[in-house]
Formats: sequence, C-alpha cells, structure tokens
Amino acid sequence: MKNIFLTTALIVGTAFATQAQDISKNALGLRLGDNDGFGGEISYQRGLGDNNRLELDLGFRNNDDYDAFKLVGLYQWVWNIEGGFNWYAGVGGGIGSYSADRGPGFNDEDGTFLLAAGDIGIEYNFDIPLQLALDFRPEIYFGDEFRDDDFGPDLALSIRYRF
Repeated sequence: MKNIFLTTALIVGTAFATQAQDISKNALGLRLGDNDGFGGEISYQRGLGDNNRLELDLGFRNNDDYDAFKLVGLYQWVWNIEGGFNWYAGVGGGIGSYSADRGPGFNDEDGTFLLAAGDIGIEYNFDIPLQLALDFRPEIYFGDEFRDDDFGPDLALSIRYRF
C-alpha cells in the first residue's frame, strides 16, 4: 500500500513539475475592479520561480466624501492550462487607510485597517509582452470600522506589460 501511494505521489508531482510555465520576471499594469470604492489599482508582479510569484497592488480613491488607499501583497502559485493560458491561486494580506467626510450632520471617520486576502484567477500571456487576467479576491478586514460587515469580495480584470 505504501508503494502504491508513493508511486502515485511521484507521478503526480512529476506531472506538475514538467508543465511548461510562462511566468515573466516582472509585469506592471492596472487591475480594474470595484471593491470598497477602490475601482482601480496599480499592479506589479514579480516572478519568484518557475511556478510562483509575488503580486503587489496599490489602490487609491479620492472623491468629495471619501479618501482612501490600500496596499495588498499576494503570494501566488501558477499552473499552466495550455499554451499561454494559466490559472493561479494565492494568499496574502494588506494594509489601508481611509478618511470619510460624510457631510453636515454626519460624523467624520478616519482610520487604518488590516486585511487578509485569498486570490484565484485565470490569465492569458500573449506572444507580445501583454497579459490579461480575470481574478476573484475575497478580503476580510480587521481594525477600524472600514466596512460594516468586514468582508469585501473583489472581482477584477487586469492588463499588464510583461518584461
């Protein structure tokens, strides 16, 4: 029984290790979603190995009654589907700050918050140095009353220049 389990684990491990990966050393672009008013984020990816990378996203918001920023870091594992298509999953966290001026008769609020995040998505790397991705990043918030329910689902489309 041990030999069957060991042989199966070895075959599965070899299959995952031999898949060709197309992870760029660097990628820079925009992540466009709509979580908590952070409609757009500047996104940077740094390849760490053949099938993992680090992603940093800086989102900011500035309007009449709400100013905020959020920095999120994610460690991602990447698996090749076929050709330039990859899917990925990751975990991470972040920090943010907000200031809300809700107008006359309302209490102004400001504070900082921490967050824990997961990430799952699909991407396509073109033959030119361009990457398109669609991902889902649920976030759980800790600290000040940034959100009433302390949970923020985030669906976003990304476009990045790979170099």
